Amino acid sequence: MAYEAGSQIITASIGGSSGWSEEPWAVVVSRIVEAGVPCTVSTGNDGAKGLFYASTASDGTRVTSIASFDNEYTPTLSIESTFTIDSGEETPFGWTPGEPSEWAGVDLPLWATSFDTADPAGGCTPYPDDTPDLSGFIVLVRRGSCTFVQKAQNALAKGAKYIIFYNNSPVGAVGPSVTAVDGILGSAGVSATQGAAWVQALAAGSTVTLQMTDPETSEKILTYPRNELTGGFASSYTTWNPTFELEVKPQIAAPGGNILSTYPVTLGSYAVLSGTSMSCPLAAAVFALLAEVRGTFDPATLEHLLAATSNPQMYNDLTATRYGVLAPVVQQGAGLIQAYDAAFATTILSRSSIAFNDTDYLEPTANFTIKNFGTEAVSFDLGHVGAVTAYTFSDSIRVDPYPGMEITDEFATLEISETKVTVPAGGEAVVSVTVTPPAIDGKRLPVYSGYITLNGTNGESLSLPYNGVVGSMNSVRILDDAWLSLSSDPQHTPITGTGSSFVLPRDPATGGANVTYPVASADLVFGTRSLDIQLVKLPCNGTATTGGKKLGSIEGAPFPYLPRDPINVPFDGTMADGKVAPPGNYVFEFSALHIFGDIEDPTEYEVRRSAPFTIRYN
Repeated sequence: MAYEAGSQIITASIGGSSGWSEEPWAVVVSRIVEAGVPCTVSTGNDGAKGLFYASTASDGTRVTSIASFDNEYTPTLSIESTFTIDSGEETPFGWTPGEPSEWAGVDLPLWATSFDTADPAGGCTPYPDDTPDLSGFIVLVRRGSCTFVQKAQNALAKGAKYIIFYNNSPVGAVGPSVTAVDGILGSAGVSATQGAAWVQALAAGSTVTLQMTDPETSEKILTYPRNELTGGFASSYTTWNPTFELEVKPQIAAPGGNILSTYPVTLGSYAVLSGTSMSCPLAAAVFALLAEVRGTFDPATLEHLLAATSNPQMYNDLTATRYGVLAPVVQQGAGLIQAYDAAFATTILSRSSIAFNDTDYLEPTANFTIKNFGTEAVSFDLGHVGAVTAYTFSDSIRVDPYPGMEITDEFATLEISETKVTVPAGGEAVVSVTVTPPAIDGKRLPVYSGYITLNGTNGESLSLPYNGVVGSMNSVRILDDAWLSLSSDPQHTPITGTGSSFVLPRDPATGGANVTYPVASADLVFGTRSLDIQLVKLPCNGTATTGGKKLGSIEGAPFPYLPRDPINVPFDGTMADGKVAPPGNYVFEFSALHIFGDIEDPTEYEVRRSAPFTIRYN
């Protein structure tokens, strides 16, 4: 609809796990880009899932996938209240309301569970017997280790009604929810700095009293504490790529973590939000500015300019450790966008990235063209900087989470045809690059990446990202298991016995909530281009799960372009051809196609069968 309405740029901060550029939504957006309309799409907020969790439709060919970086500061909209120390002057402070939040008129002293502001588990154990009656205090406890609810329960056991959590990281305050703890009337959060200052005063024997206000009517204050932990790095939630066919994603990154923005007036007019839903529209706005300056909306031109001028940043795994090596391309793309540099660059590269593929299908050599649109010749020094190599697996068939994945600084080696090249005004030069992947354990499917660097005599510093895989994508296991489960079981617990029997409505359209259906369940630990689920009829009096007659695919199957997620398909007796399976004894047979596998070759599939079950009709 946006395309048909004549939009010049389309941005979408929405998506879900995919990893396939051939998935329908990705194809639609790719076609819009091919028609000349730039499309920026959020790369997703599933960073914790680890590698190979690309989001649709950002994984579409030529679609510009946008990753997120954390703000170097954490703008915090807080409720303004005051506190006193030993009945001195009232000092203002900011706090974030939690749930519940009955703070209006509360004027009570603080009581701290501990004077240790580095305690990772403060308030996680029952309070000692000599703890005073806390009904006349506001309990101050450090965030960390156990849940907010557990901390609140321990405080409630000693009479507490009000509790304030101070943060355990330098990224502002959190609004804790302890609604599950009946008896707590007010919860709130303050920054690590504020909490530590109060603890220091309490430890010195002072009385700290808080004059709390109604969060619904109080004035708001805006503060900008510096984010010392993750500021300027890729956001923890930004989704890791590449696609299952090893296309380079994301393309670029923009600020998306802790962004102050407008908000519905009825909800306060302003809010601080995080996500690729914040970085993506920012990138779209940069596209618009760039299009105005350059006089073109050509998607490739704009993407290539932004990718070449972006700044790759260092790796961060949410700890204070500074690795001194670049974050991988599959996390940050070309890096943090530089709008001004892209707008006024006189050099354009012919591509925004290079994909070298895996060991089986290695494409070791790639070319790119340097085009000089300036009025003077420019000489470029060409080089290479490696980025973090991340292992997909450790000792499991499941992809390692982030943080938690193992990394290494064993980089690929690049041979560049020219280490120095001069491009005349209005001219171009072709450069060839040949990769030698790092010699590391391919069974763990390490993903390597890096940046080809170009430093020009005109002051421009450009880079070209690449990625590849050591190992065989085709050999990666797709299915953990596949089984029979019940539609009445939301957990889809595997049924392993032989006595399952289902009475289905003769007409599937008459089914309802009171009918329990057999469910074909599969746990995909890696993506597949095709998952077929066939119904296999067994002998009437048999319980064997081998052999039998295949009746064909069940309705909906085969399922194309699936991510590495569980899938549960209720079966009401309807087959893919629209016919209804006859009564009988059956198993589900699951066939998952390996990455890069020939869809017509039966040996390219992993095959599992469910426990047997019987269906009949009422």
